[in-house]
Amino acid sequence: MAASNLSCFCLGLSVGAVIGLLFAPKPGDELMGDLCERAGEGRDFIRQRGGQLREQAEEILDRGRSNVVSRRDQLSSALEAGRRAYQEAALEELELGESKG
Repeated sequence: MAASNLSCFCLGLSVGAVIGLLFAPKPGDELMGDLCERAGEGRDFIRQRGGQLREQAEEILDRGRSNVVSRRDQLSSALEAGRRAYQEAALEELELGESKG
C-alpha cells in the first residue's frame, strides 16, 4: 500500500515538473539558471537553519547536563545528611542502652 502511494506521488511529481517546464514563461537556459539560483538559496537556508538548530540543541543539552549535575549533587548531599543522621541516632541509642544496662 505504501509503495503504491509512493509511486503515485513520484508519478504526479514527475508529470507536474514536465508540465511546469513546458509552460514556463522563460526560455530553458534562463529558467535553468533561475532554478539553480533558487536551489542554491534553499541549500544556504537549510545550512543556516541547520546550524541554528544545532546550536539550540547544544544549549538545551548543556542546560540538561547542568540540571542533572545539580540534582545529583543535591541527592548526594541529602543521602550524606541521612547517613549522618542515622549514625547519630544509632550512636545515641547505643549510648542510651549502655547507660540503662
